[in-house]
Amino acid sequence: MRVHTEGLAFLVGATVLFGLSLVFLYILVESKVPFWIWLVCVVILLGLSFNFYRFPKRKQQSTDPRAVLAATDGKIVVIERVYEPEILKCDCIQISTFMTIFNVHAQWFPIAGKVTYLDHHNGRFMSANLPKSSVENERSTILIQTEHGQQVLVRQIAGAVARRIITYAEVGERYETDEPLGFIKFGSRVDLFLPLGSEVKVELGQVVWGNETLMAVLPKVDQSQS
Repeated sequence: MRVHTEGLAFLVGATVLFGLSLVFLYILVESKVPFWIWLVCVVILLGLSFNFYRFPKRKQQSTDPRAVLAATDGKIVVIERVYEPEILKCDCIQISTFMTIFNVHAQWFPIAGKVTYLDHHNGRFMSANLPKSSVENERSTILIQTEHGQQVLVRQIAGAVARRIITYAEVGERYETDEPLGFIKFGSRVDLFLPLGSEVKVELGQVVWGNETLMAVLPKVDQSQS
């Protein structure tokens, strides 16, 4: 299992500090009970940290250019028709995936296409499983245009604990589904906004896997007009 580059500095620093604390505790404290207690705590803390920053290798399976894959790991908490007021300014199908601290927090591009819009919005840090978090929390918004001109909006949303959203996308660049989109530290959420007529392939409460689970299929487009 790989470790995400966003966590390397933290993991190295934490390992060194914890290691030094164990050495000092072993040398300076005559009783070894505190040492063994702290050793167990260190193992648990480092285990949780490495688990959080893991970055599994995944290869998307679908070759359909209309297939929308999960952008991240987590559980589906929203599937509904909504009006997206900030960027698209039209009715869309929203599919939201909520991540706990135990999920992989990397994001992948859900569909191949060109990034036409990118912005970071400052905001609140409410629990990411609340509906208002999509428009009120700190978030990054990425708009992807497919080869046939359809638009898919991806929104990375910080949660009550998350305080850093990393986005790798750049406006004007084209990306494939296997490419990393970003990383959100600690519990958070990712929203997808799809064109009306998209065929949703997931259900509420379903656990999905980034770059693997088929979320939806975009509606067909008359290529003579695309």
